[in-house]
Amino acid sequence: MTDKLSNVRVRMAPSPTGSPHVGLVRTALFNWAFARHHGGTFVFRIEDTDKERSTDESLDAIIDLFRWLGLDWDEGPEVGGPHAPYKQSERSDLYADALIRLRTSKYAYDCYCTNDEVEARRKESGSKVIGYDGFCRELSGEQQAVFEGEGRKPVMRFRMPDGSITWNDLVRGEVTFETKFVPDFALCRANGDPLYTLVNPVDDALMEITHVLRGEDLLSSTPRQIALYEALKELGIAKQTPEFGHLPYVMGEGNKKLSKRDPEAHALAYRDQGYIPEGLLNYLALLGWAIAADRDVFTLEEMVAAFDIKDVNANPARFDLKKCDAINTEHMKLLSEEDCKRRILPFLQRAGVVGETLSAEENALLDELMPLVAPRLRKLAEAPDLVRSFFVDEEEFAIDEAAKAKVLNEKGLEVVAAAQEALSAVDEWTTASIEAALQAKLVEELELKPRVAFGPVRVATSGAQISPPLFESLEILGRDTTLARLSAALA
Repeated sequence: MTDKLSNVRVRMAPSPTGSPHVGLVRTALFNWAFARHHGGTFVFRIEDTDKERSTDESLDAIIDLFRWLGLDWDEGPEVGGPHAPYKQSERSDLYADALIRLRTSKYAYDCYCTNDEVEARRKESGSKVIGYDGFCRELSGEQQAVFEGEGRKPVMRFRMPDGSITWNDLVRGEVTFETKFVPDFALCRANGDPLYTLVNPVDDALMEITHVLRGEDLLSSTPRQIALYEALKELGIAKQTPEFGHLPYVMGEGNKKLSKRDPEAHALAYRDQGYIPEGLLNYLALLGWAIAADRDVFTLEEMVAAFDIKDVNANPARFDLKKCDAINTEHMKLLSEEDCKRRILPFLQRAGVVGETLSAEENALLDELMPLVAPRLRKLAEAPDLVRSFFVDEEEFAIDEAAKAKVLNEKGLEVVAAAQEALSAVDEWTTASIEAALQAKLVEELELKPRVAFGPVRVATSGAQISPPLFESLEILGRDTTLARLSAALA
């Protein structure tokens, strides 16, 4: 375990432009764990400079997601803080001030070139460097006047320094870029609107971010930001250059980066499908980090205690939905029956299994069922199908057609008839008596294998092939309901 760092400030800075991606959650989780491990500050900032694509709906979805996950932030939307506002769209004056300072410094210059002109010059020269060629770096006043006379509106570009830029990446070790391969970049549009290349470092500077942990896809922008930080420090905007750590790609099928088009990528879908935050976060933590070589299941508190950014693996991490399911199942097993009941209740209500307000009878029946249901759930969304048959009115009880066709064939109905005969003779309606009667009749007398013996009884009484344990379920259903359903299956 590393020594604790002091005054750690990290941030997550999502763009509200669509459904939140699991890669965003993994990045936020590592930042959150890093901050909590070192007793630092976790900042939530909204990067909504893309006015055309940013939506309030997407922002609400991001906030809902992180509230559900329990990744609480110390500064940001709904919380506030000393560096408010935390939406870039509300920080225009700060960017305008930074642009004014840069414009009058040696670090920036006006560029009048069009994209077509830049590309034409690149093709003519045979250069393989993609990006700006520095054509306007040393324009004279007369040349500027000519361009302005043509009605051209300049963009401001940052003047990259000569030589190389090296930093010690917290994940990848020493990284060096030759600046001749890092072209001068635009800081704002021709209309003066600031670009991501400016606002992201300026916000990090003003919010005094000490460590930037972000995706590998942003690695190539780091030399530009480091160079800009040097300028911002000299101009009195930044106090320091943060340390950078670039997290591995999350890969999908076919050795491709997991994209927004992949169904596994949509983070909120996991909540809707009944995953629990503990399981999802545990699995996402494994995409690049491990608490121990022989251990996959751990709590968020254990992760915080053990998290060291230097332990993050730089190699791409593959998203494995089956392993995600398995990890979630393990965390489901750790829930108490009361906690599990609380979490499945919204799923039961949405499915119409119970009312929006739980009645005393429904509450008592749920309490009775939880010891049978909780240990068997892999996801919360499985609960409605497991318990529906206990809550349905008898006139609405129906057997699944596929289960009926598969199990309640001629032989299956013979088993149901034998079960009805055996259970009709049971005096004390308890789990033990029910099990003894069915075992004696179906397994011992008729010499049926348990699967063959009990499958038809399960389908006839629950309406499905999967249900809570059979004998306990029949006790809860009661004698009259059980015998009535067996009779109905034979009708």
